[in-house]
Amino acid sequence: MQANSSPNYKMAKRQSFVVALLVSCCLLAAADAAEYKALYKDPKMPINRRIKDLLARMTLEEKIGQMVQIERTVASRDVINKYYIGSVLGGGGSAPSPKAPPEKWVDMVNNFQNGALSTRLGIPMIYGIDAVHGHNGVYKATVFPHNIGLGATRDPELVKKIGAATALELRATGIPYTFAPCVAVCRDPRWGRCYESYSEDTSVVRAMTEIIPGLQGDIPANSTKGVPYISGKEKVVACAKHYVGDGGTTKGINQNDTVISNRGLLSIHMPPYNDSIVKGVATIMISYSSFNGVKMHANRDLITGYLKNTLRFRGFVISDFEGIDHITTPPHANYTYSILAGVGAGIDMIMIPYNYTEFIDGLTFLVKKKFIPMSRIDDAVIRILRVKFTMGLFENPLADYSMTKYLGSQEHRELAREAVRKSLVLLKNGKSSDKPLIPLPKKASKVLVAGTHADDIGNQCGGWTIQWQGQSGNITFGTTILNAVKNAVDPTMEVVFVEKPDIEYVKSNEFSYAIVVVGESPYAEGYGDNLNLTLPESGYSTITNVCGSVKCVVVLITGRPIVIGPYLGQIDGLVAAWLPGTEGQGVADVLFGDYGFSGKLSRTWFKSVDQLPMNVGDPHYDPLFPFGFGLTTKGVKG
Repeated sequence: MQANSSPNYKMAKRQSFVVALLVSCCLLAAADAAEYKALYKDPKMPINRRIKDLLARMTLEEKIGQMVQIERTVASRDVINKYYIGSVLGGGGSAPSPKAPPEKWVDMVNNFQNGALSTRLGIPMIYGIDAVHGHNGVYKATVFPHNIGLGATRDPELVKKIGAATALELRATGIPYTFAPCVAVCRDPRWGRCYESYSEDTSVVRAMTEIIPGLQGDIPANSTKGVPYISGKEKVVACAKHYVGDGGTTKGINQNDTVISNRGLLSIHMPPYNDSIVKGVATIMISYSSFNGVKMHANRDLITGYLKNTLRFRGFVISDFEGIDHITTPPHANYTYSILAGVGAGIDMIMIPYNYTEFIDGLTFLVKKKFIPMSRIDDAVIRILRVKFTMGLFENPLADYSMTKYLGSQEHRELAREAVRKSLVLLKNGKSSDKPLIPLPKKASKVLVAGTHADDIGNQCGGWTIQWQGQSGNITFGTTILNAVKNAVDPTMEVVFVEKPDIEYVKSNEFSYAIVVVGESPYAEGYGDNLNLTLPESGYSTITNVCGSVKCVVVLITGRPIVIGPYLGQIDGLVAAWLPGTEGQGVADVLFGDYGFSGKLSRTWFKSVDQLPMNVGDPHYDPLFPFGFGLTTKGVKG
């Protein structure tokens, strides 16, 4: 048979070959495009390649959205989807409902997350909260001692375990990011945040940055300095705060000016940040305070120059709550300038938290008009994406109920109880050293427990507990010191509780001894600033009424040293219990001798507020109890 050799046949054959070739090329191109499209979603790819790929796809609107953190009360799935919001926070006391169980928290966070995942690029949002002494905003969570007490333990390994427990309780509620730890070096106890500081001594604060690998995981030995590290689904993103010098403000006034030399700043306040960065901390929060008159939120030299360029920090920098608003006096007086100054200084994520459209519009305008270069926006977004990729948020954006069992677990409560035991500082034990009062006998006929803080979980925990400012009352699950005493003593012993007994009552009853538990009312931040550092009058009157008539131990529940010198002569035993949290049984453990006292003062205890500021090493150092002081006792169990 003769082959068809007509011109039409040959033309048709060539055309079919070309079509086949084009189809093949299109298929290959489609395959390449699919591979390229999947690059930032591919966990096998190096993080820097994923970041570069994703950044190249993002519009200005999407980039600015990543820089925005809004409060949960103004957030919704639709808002997050529409504005490409990169982060949501729960402010102090902001919860999905009163006493919300962990499942309700998980549902809320996932609802927000679904809004982010349904955007064009599906970049997950990150939810953050102030878990500063345990997951303190959540009902029934384990509340650990505040940092001032943990500093008194001198036990970095214990603090690391607390970080790990806190991470599990955060994950129990679907939350992967905490605004902690505070690594301030508090140099003046008049500051209302002093209890958030581990110590007046830089070396103690540096040691306690061991909480960061507790929260985030142990950084691998070969890691590049400055690169954030989060080891998996049981760990969370940490945040060293408040950069820098917040503990050194004049007269301890919150958000005030820290007047100090560069050398002083670098030797006292900066070292904990260097340690935090070495340990892989993922985020750093900027302080409301100023450094020699320059607001930290606008301090480009210290944020971009020192933190990013000198210390090589590669995580993201976040503002404090409405922090850029406070660049001006009064706050929000010139918001366009505040955006320009804050973002220009090097802040990557802005905690707005409410009026987010004003910020988005303002920043968009400043970029389009070239007041803020695109390179600054890209730097911010790269850092935010680096943290999100590193923590595995793209692979595991949604939480489930599998970790809810960790919230307030017995294991965590036992850890908190141990922390309480080790944080207590015994300042006085008996009218003379040869006649100690502690350990108290578990067998006696009748014992008096008195004071406003003896049977009050809220007072025992202090600020940042359920509510931002804290709150008196039995606001969450735990063991009060009164109940701890009852649990510790022989069942035959009569334990009598009178909150504010008068002298006649004390004298007319034959008490073997008394335990007086008094302290400060709960407070947080500026509301706690106090130039007098005295207890409420009822505290002193209870000490006088009780200790003047019967042998007594006074247990102080405070966020800092307070005026106690004038009453010291009446008191047989004196214990600084700080703000111990929910596990009051730890107080009874050492009072009754099951365990010994071992805590050492992390702060100097002044004689008079007129001496302040006074820190160890100062020329005028003349304390009531010096830094590092703490009597010891031996316990039956340890």
